Amino acid sequence: MRESIEINSSKIILKQGNIVECKSEAIVNAANRFLKGGGGVDGAIHKAAGPKLLDELKQIIKDFYPKGLPAGKAVITKAYKLKSKYIIHTVGPFWNNRDEEKDLLYDAYYNSLEVAFKHKLRSIAFPAISTGAYRFPKDIAGKIAFRAIINFLESHNFPKEVYIVLFDDITLSIFIDVMRNIDKDKNDRN
Repeated sequence: MRESIEINSSKIILKQGNIVECKSEAIVNAANRFLKGGGGVDGAIHKAAGPKLLDELKQIIKDFYPKGLPAGKAVITKAYKLKSKYIIHTVGPFWNNRDEEKDLLYDAYYNSLEVAFKHKLRSIAFPAISTGAYRFPKDIAGKIAFRAIINFLESHNFPKEVYIVLFDDITLSIFIDVMRNIDKDKNDRN
């Protein structure tokens, strides 16, 4: 079973685990629009990072996004008590089976990578954005995630390692299938 693919000089690596435990330079938080913490990945990251994270996020909301961070946008904070140096917070869309939501999910991945690139980060770890409480179908979300990451890496030299960290066996299996199909299509073209 292949768990990674190479794009230029970078790798996309699938991994099962808890994103809070990742040692990449940045982890991505699938946040709510007011960046206050919540359930799932967002709640776990806030709990593990400690209360200073919320203080920094409140200031970002106050100074830049008083109506909340729009879906698809991304901001960066320190990681405080986490193993990573930074947390990149992005808001994924709720699933209502519209093209607009697919575009916003693509933007959430792509804009998070833009933030990582601007900070010259060598590694970043993503969860499966919007596939929990926001009910995005995992197969569709996987295809969008890979498309956004591949498109970014084809035109940028950072980050060098992009992890997609999946919490459960089912999600990992779905994302592996998506990756295999991408890899197969890539090999068929060569």
